[in-house]
Amino acid sequence: MAARIHVIGAGAIGKALAVCLANAGRDIILIRGSKDDQPDEVESIRLNLSDGSMLQANLKIKTFSAIKEADGIFVVASKSLANEGIADKLQKLAINAPVVLLQNGLNIERPFLSKGFRNLYRCVLLATSQFETTDALRFRPVAASPIGSIDSEAAFNEVVVDQLHTNWFPFIRVDHIHKMVWQKAIVNCVFNSVCPLLEVDNGVFHREPAAMQLADYIIEECILIADHSGLSLRLEDIRNTLLSISRASDGQFISTLQDIRNHRPTEIETLNLEVAAIARSLGLEDKVAITRTLGELTALKSYLNR
Repeated sequence: MAARIHVIGAGAIGKALAVCLANAGRDIILIRGSKDDQPDEVESIRLNLSDGSMLQANLKIKTFSAIKEADGIFVVASKSLANEGIADKLQKLAINAPVVLLQNGLNIERPFLSKGFRNLYRCVLLATSQFETTDALRFRPVAASPIGSIDSEAAFNEVVVDQLHTNWFPFIRVDHIHKMVWQKAIVNCVFNSVCPLLEVDNGVFHREPAAMQLADYIIEECILIADHSGLSLRLEDIRNTLLSISRASDGQFISTLQDIRNHRPTEIETLNLEVAAIARSLGLEDKVAITRTLGELTALKSYLNR
């Protein structure tokens, strides 16, 4: 019998995943991460795909207070700012089910590890999703999103990838997720600071050589910190990933810019500012001046717009 999938976070990524899973016949519940003690709802959501096709699903949406079972798979697709509260709520459910963090950023798993979660997975999200209207999303997978166990010595639960994977929103198992987490975090440091500060779409890096030059500075700084953290990364690999995403999401606006425009908090603390914090702990803060400064400017811009 297929596991019930609880998707926590009713934003652009959470709803896109839920629509894909529903169309694949999975047992899916969408949980609002930001509100509680609300009545159950059903929302009709349309997903517009990059090939011009469309998926539609009527999604059951609950809040945490309505969740009693501790079985199945729990996918955290909300902003990582909410992870402390979500970890608290899942701990109270006493779940031993797999928890998949469908979020990008560095050290976002800390709240779960500190509360003793061990059946814990990270997914490096390689897809973009953006609301076109309140009930329609534009969704583009760039590649299959890798999922790996945070504890590299733990047995991998194959059900996790089997149940989450669909042709529309593909996933793939990997054995060493931490290197990929850093690679994507570095790419996101670029997109989530440069694009909001310039007020431009994601395509700027493949269109404008000057923007790509700035990206190279950030990538070089972050690779140095990753290397001192025990991970060997290649600039060319990260550069190619960034350009691939820039081309695939040309015309789309990065989540941080959308958040600033909508007066919402951003996740820049888990990107540029977390790289700066790690650098500081290594005595290398002066080596990430560009990454840190762009992150601080983005955080200030977010604060001034709230």
